Amino acid sequence: MKKMKKHFRRIALCLFAVLLLTGSAISVGADAPYRTFTFDGYGYMIQTQTAYLPYETITKFDDESLNGPADLHVTDEGKIYVADSGNARIVVGDLEGNLLKTIGEGTLVSPRGVYVTENGHVYVADRDAEAVFEFDGDGQLLNRYGKPDSPLYGESLSFLPIKLVVNDAGIMYVICESNTNGIVEISPIEGGTFLGYFGTNMASSSPMIVIRRALATKAQRAKMVSNIPSTPDNLCIDGKGLIYTVTRGEEENTLKRLNIAGKNVIEPDIYDDIPAAVAAGNHDNVFMVSQQGFVYEFNSEGEALFVFGGSDDGNQRVGLCTVVSAMDVDLQDRLYILDSDKAQIQVYEPTEFTDLLHKALNLYSTGRYTESKEPLEEVLKMNSMFDYANMAMGRAYFQEENYEMAQYYAKLAKDYMGYSEATWEIRNLWLKKWIVPIIWTIVILWAAGKVIKTLDGKKGILAPLRKASAGLQENRRVRDFKYAWYFMRHPIDGCYGIAREGRASLVTANLLVVIFTVEYMINKYLCGFLQKTVREGRYEIFSDIGMVVVVLLALTACNYLVCTINDGEGTVKKIFCSFTYCLTPYVTLIPVVFLLSHVVTVNEQFLISFGYCAIYVWVAVLFVLAVKEVNNYTAKETFKVLCLTAFTILIMALLLFIIYVLWAQVFEFISAIGGEVVYRIGN
Repeated sequence: MKKMKKHFRRIALCLFAVLLLTGSAISVGADAPYRTFTFDGYGYMIQTQTAYLPYETITKFDDESLNGPADLHVTDEGKIYVADSGNARIVVGDLEGNLLKTIGEGTLVSPRGVYVTENGHVYVADRDAEAVFEFDGDGQLLNRYGKPDSPLYGESLSFLPIKLVVNDAGIMYVICESNTNGIVEISPIEGGTFLGYFGTNMASSSPMIVIRRALATKAQRAKMVSNIPSTPDNLCIDGKGLIYTVTRGEEENTLKRLNIAGKNVIEPDIYDDIPAAVAAGNHDNVFMVSQQGFVYEFNSEGEALFVFGGSDDGNQRVGLCTVVSAMDVDLQDRLYILDSDKAQIQVYEPTEFTDLLHKALNLYSTGRYTESKEPLEEVLKMNSMFDYANMAMGRAYFQEENYEMAQYYAKLAKDYMGYSEATWEIRNLWLKKWIVPIIWTIVILWAAGKVIKTLDGKKGILAPLRKASAGLQENRRVRDFKYAWYFMRHPIDGCYGIAREGRASLVTANLLVVIFTVEYMINKYLCGFLQKTVREGRYEIFSDIGMVVVVLLALTACNYLVCTINDGEGTVKKIFCSFTYCLTPYVTLIPVVFLLSHVVTVNEQFLISFGYCAIYVWVAVLFVLAVKEVNNYTAKETFKVLCLTAFTILIMALLLFIIYVLWAQVFEFISAIGGEVVYRIGN
């Protein structure tokens, strides 16, 4: 299910990107030149309230302009540190555009990454200097870390640092250009100790690549493109010390959250092909921005909250970017996005809608579930279709052990796991309440049955019922339905009765088709939430009925035509009746599957899958035996006829499609002529 959602979201993102990149006129309020999107529980992209508004555009600090800026970092005090690569310095300013100071002039060569620790130390990744520089808060150089001298680093590898973060222990995590071994981990001890590589990406592979390399000669393999891991493009660190990375070309692993062992512990709902930067939020959320300026916000579990922003089409609209290289978040949840092409910083502030959602996120992540409901209710008042708020509300109710409400909101949000967990708890409570009365009821019914059987043996109290039942058994329609069930259990004898004893009944066959169609539609639209494959409120009853009728008639007609030219003994009536009788397992067992679908959880869905498998296999076996026995074929002839029937159905479908297309063109032509005639008469 989750994979299908990801595919839907991937398609939606492509359409979203095309919409913005084509320069379509977009207006969402007076202040946002872009739309904000989220995803519903089905994986479809839907528009929602604007999440972030353009707040400020910083093009320079006082009179100091930026030249080819490559990275930025925003401290808790609101200071903005920018790696001004073109001017070989670190510029320090504030949100109002005031220049506070510059760092590293005369020391730095080409700073590409900057990070500031809580004690005010400034770490700079300088690619062309092949070193990481550490400055104190006043800009005095403290340390210079060059290429690690450990043989584990790799003697032939250059040290070209471009991005870095530092944890509370002073350990540096450095991304080096063209180093595919992973993030370089350096301890400040003894002037820089190489600790190893961290969070290495996996090399992409596929069965075709493996086979190609296995069959290729040594010379051919030498000419092939090397299958090596990708180098991360950017990284950040959150308050818990977890590292986030973004990497181009990794698809579902574009965004990673790495634990202390370097293992990825997040599975984002969506990804971008060309991510530029990542930033950890203040509410266990994380932001990712693409090089083109599309901003993604995720919660701690990788569920997409918002997608907004876009690429500037040359009109210099505030809030749109050209080439993004970095981003960060301040304590007020303002986003800072560095546009290296425009040499400016775009600042976005959250709207009231987003503030409420962040408040709920913060309360929920700290275990204050009841308190989180109030801001969630406000969010839902603003947008009742915001599925993430419904999901969070359901989880809050679940933590309060209000499982009915948890199930209700989980269904609204299409939160399958939340719905399953609530269903499990509701079922447990129901069983605890009713298991003893149910057992007593069974015991009483069993005892009553024994008493009634004894009295019937002595005084015949059930004789009138047996007489009425015997009379009912003599009814022709009842006998025909009983034969359909006999056909299901004894298909060979059943087919013999249809072919030789005249047991085929068109009335019964048509009634079975009606029952099958009704059960099919009930199971399709009213089955349990976890098994439903159609969207709520979407009904296609007439097309469902038409599909059943067309498929059954086409199957009957095509099989009859094929059997006629292959010495088959079946008539249209016999073939149609035998095919409809083959549906009896579905008619009999699907109610059981339907009832189960309302009580099973995610971990028990194998029962539903097994039920469907048993039904379809049973129907298929009956169908094959019906073709064989009704037409008196051998196994080889049956296989031949089945293949020809499938081919005939394909040809018929193609022919009908061609006729439909031709008729549509004729109808369009006639309509055009009619319109032209009306136009000329009117003039």
